[in-house]
Amino acid sequence: MDTTVLRLHTGLTLVTDITREVGDFAASHDDGLVNVFVPHATAGVALIETGSGTEPDFAEALERLLPTKDIYRHRHGSVGHGRDHVLPAFICPSLNIPVLSGRLTLGTWQSVVLIDPNGDNPDRAVRLSFLPG
Repeated sequence: MDTTVLRLHTGLTLVTDITREVGDFAASHDDGLVNVFVPHATAGVALIETGSGTEPDFAEALERLLPTKDIYRHRHGSVGHGRDHVLPAFICPSLNIPVLSGRLTLGTWQSVVLIDPNGDNPDRAVRLSFLPG
């Protein structure tokens, strides 16, 4: 298995598109699966359409589902940080994407994104692993 780690600084960006980086990693391989894994307790990865208004729609949906309020038992950090620790139960910390001849087999409008609401910890690692098949 081949693996590498992407280092990202998300700042206050909730949705970071990492499709190009994942695609570049897959390009050096043939057929198999690429696993995208976020080793953080307050972040996840997803496949969504980007650039069409989905990012603000997602932010609004997340606020409705998991409000940024001081209502959580987990209370260290900024207000709403407890929400960040609940997020991985809804946005998985990993996903697998089939790769054929070094190309991600994403749908037309799918992008690989890092979801990171935690402005307290803006430096993130994303582990990419390739399993040949």
